[in-house]
Amino acid sequence: MKKERPIHPDFQFHLDLKQQELIDLFNDLRLFILDLYSDSNEILYHTHALTSVFSISEKLSDAFCMIPIYTNHLNLGFNKGTLLKDPHKILTGTGNLIRHVDIKSQADFRKDSVRDLILEAINFAISDMDKAPKSKGMTLSKIK
Repeated sequence: MKKERPIHPDFQFHLDLKQQELIDLFNDLRLFILDLYSDSNEILYHTHALTSVFSISEKLSDAFCMIPIYTNHLNLGFNKGTLLKDPHKILTGTGNLIRHVDIKSQADFRKDSVRDLILEAINFAISDMDKAPKSKGMTLSKIK
């Protein structure tokens, strides 16, 4: 039986201001990621986008992926996307490290190529860590 992890109230407040379609898509993608790595820490931000970051530790530098929610869309971002193997060429972007997959529906992430990419990002983050995490499965709000 999978452990339920409620959305932090700080994040939920801002999420509730989004279109229902984005809310539903976010919730499903979040559960998809948590099902793949339930020990991930979820770090929450509200800057230019409402963002849920999934990390091996409590540090942003150990993050493996994120879900930024913009006004009318969301992405599945990979913090070190340029360092990942992407045999299906599904990552897009031009940044030095970050790459993303455009998410418009469940069909955009409920497929083996995306699952494999998330798992590779998790394994990369674990192997790239400086020291063992202090916490697992926590939600950390950086929303003010």
